[in-house]
Amino acid sequence: MTLHALPRTAPSPAHRLRALLGWIANLREQSRQRAALLSLSERELRDIGITRYDAVTEARRPLWR
Repeated sequence: MTLHALPRTAPSPAHRLRALLGWIANLREQSRQRAALLSLSERELRDIGITRYDAVTEARRPLWR
């Protein structure tokens, strides 16, 4: 039995566009979540186990991280 390797091809433009749109959607969601984190009260932050410092530190991180 002989195995034949298929030639490696570049992703289609449609695949690349879907990947780019997915990445942008993730960035927007991350931005929304960080803004929501900043809007929490001290009590709400305590409920989820983080400090105001933790929330601000997370919100200030660059979006690509």
